[in-house]
This record gives sequence, C-alpha cells and structure tokens, in this order.
Amino acid sequence: MRVLAAMSGGVDSAVASARAVDAGHDVVGVHLALSRMPGTLRTGSRGCCTIEDSMDAQRAASALGIPYYVWDFSARFKEDVVDDFVAEYQAGRTPNPCMRCNERIKFAALLEKALALGFDAVCTGHYASIVTGADGARELHRSAAWAKDQSYVLGVLTAEQLEHAMFPLGATPSKDEVRAEAAARGLTVAQKPDSYDICFIPDGDTRGWLADRVGAEPGSVVERDGTVVGEHEGATGYTVGQRRGLHLGRPAPDGKPRFVLEIRPKDNTVVVGPKEALDVRSMAGSRFTWAGTAPVDPSEPFACDVQIRAHADPVPATARVADGELVIDVDEPLSGVAPGQTAVVYVGTRVLGQCTIDRTVSAVPAAV
Repeated sequence: MRVLAAMSGGVDSAVASARAVDAGHDVVGVHLALSRMPGTLRTGSRGCCTIEDSMDAQRAASALGIPYYVWDFSARFKEDVVDDFVAEYQAGRTPNPCMRCNERIKFAALLEKALALGFDAVCTGHYASIVTGADGARELHRSAAWAKDQSYVLGVLTAEQLEHAMFPLGATPSKDEVRAEAAARGLTVAQKPDSYDICFIPDGDTRGWLADRVGAEPGSVVERDGTVVGEHEGATGYTVGQRRGLHLGRPAPDGKPRFVLEIRPKDNTVVVGPKEALDVRSMAGSRFTWAGTAPVDPSEPFACDVQIRAHADPVPATARVADGELVIDVDEPLSGVAPGQTAVVYVGTRVLGQCTIDRTVSAVPAAV
C-alpha cells in the first residue's frame, strides 16, 4: 500500500512513519509548511510546523530511508484555520484551531492531494485506533494509552476519511514506550518535548494577537439582568468561564467571584455571573458529522458520553438529531461549555460523531 506519512517533526509522527515502513508499505514522508513567515509560528518545544520542525522531520525520514517532501499549505492554513479562528472570536465563540487544522488541513486538503497523487492512505502519529465494525465499516476508537488518547481531536473525521487514515500508535500503551522506540531506532527526536498551545500565536498572548487584527473597543461588563458592573477593553479578549482579568468595579452582593458567562459581539458586551451559572444541561450544533456509520435513526435519543475538550473527562449524556442540530443533554450539569467548542460524542470507546457547539442551555435560571 502507498502511504503518505505526515511528519510534523515530532517523535510521534517519526515512530508512526517507522512502523508504517516496518509493515511493508511504500512510505513517503511529507511535512506541511503552514506559514511563509517562520516568525509567526512557535519555535522549539512550543511549535509544531516550524522550519526547525521541518529539519527534524527530514532527519527522521533520512534515517528511515524514505523520500521526503515539504508541501506549502500556508494559504489554505491561513484561510481555513487562522481566519476562521479570528471570525469565531469576532462572533463571540471560543474556537479550537487544532480541530479545524485536523479537519480542514491534515484530513481534507492533505488527504485530497494524497489521493490525487495515487496514495492509498495518510499516516499520522495521533494516538487513536481504527477498528472494523460488525457492518464492515471502519470506526474510530480511543487509543490504548488513555492519558495520551487523541481521539477527541480526530472526532471531525468522516467515514470517507477514516477509510484512508492510518494511526500506527493507537495500541501503544505509553508515550515513554514511543520515545524508547525512537531512541532504539536512532531517531534524533526521541526526547524532543511535545508541542502545545496555538502554533500561530508565537508569544501565547491570544488577547493581544486578536487585538492587533480586529481591534479592541471598550464596552460594558454586565450581570445577566443587565446591571453594569465594569468595563472591558475588548470583548474578543474574553472566553466563557474566565475569571481573571475582569477588573470589575462592583463586587457581587455575596462577595463571591464572577465568571464570564457569555460574549455578545453585537453590542460589545461581556456577561458575567456566579460560577454555578456556568453549568449547562444541554448543548446543540448544526455543524455535525458522523465518524463512520451513523445511527440508524439519529432522531431517536441514544445514550452516549460527551467530551468538550481534548483533556476533559467524558460525561454521560443523551443525544439526538432534531431540527437540523445534534442536541446533547448531559445527565449532570457540565461547567464552562462555550459556543465554538467541539462536542465529541462517544459510545464506549468509539467516536460516534461531533458537532461545533452553537448554543447551550443553562442549568441555572437567569433570575438566580
């Protein structure tokens, strides 16, 4: 099988590529250049697609004896990930750029080009497993290493994309084992630190980065009943669940801290309230997909677990499709759910599907 190995320059993708070679596949390595301005991406241990990462990937490919190329996806990355990130914040939502990158770059643009060039599959270093279900269709499942499981960020994959995906690390019990294997193979990335945070915000200052691009207009911070309790320096600098940096002029009557409950971009208002008001009992999104075979009748409520962040614990829920939305009702109130986040639905270890959250229903009435 002809396999295109996406090599980020990290240890996971290097070992995944090595395992694809060991399995007898015809493997070609490719690194994605996501910016024509290297200084706009994080470097060292805090990057994922920088020039030094490209060099690390090239050294790994050379050690494995496979061809290696760098593909320029910078224009697509800016449009589908960076511009989307800005637009979501302008709309008062909290986006996850890593989800968009997996969806639109690594498993849309990359896979599309790979298939056009005659490759059969794209191989990555994600910690997730693909299992063939009873109906013969491929299913996405959690990896064996729960602490390193990355099935959440792959929840955006469709059935067609799963047909051409390969995750050689899915059954690996620990990251330490991957590093040990890399060292044994003589790969120089064996001890390279993991990447984290947003790659296109070099200094990690999301508020400042957004202010430079969309401006920062002062506005009111209000309680849920409309009472003005402070002023902000730009609504895009806040996210649901935030506590620090509110600088409120009026303390709450009960003396307890307030948290950001909602961002209202139309009137440039930030809504705050007590921590318990962050609890939601339901969430819904019209932008949903199924990872593999969909439920026979998705309009019929079905039991599941839902996960709303990459490192969050899954919680029991009931889901259904109604009026063009995937509606998810949690068994117990879930705190800090924001529009723009991705809700990934699991049945056991299987990723059933996902939606981008458009709206939530509070578990606490506004009068409280």
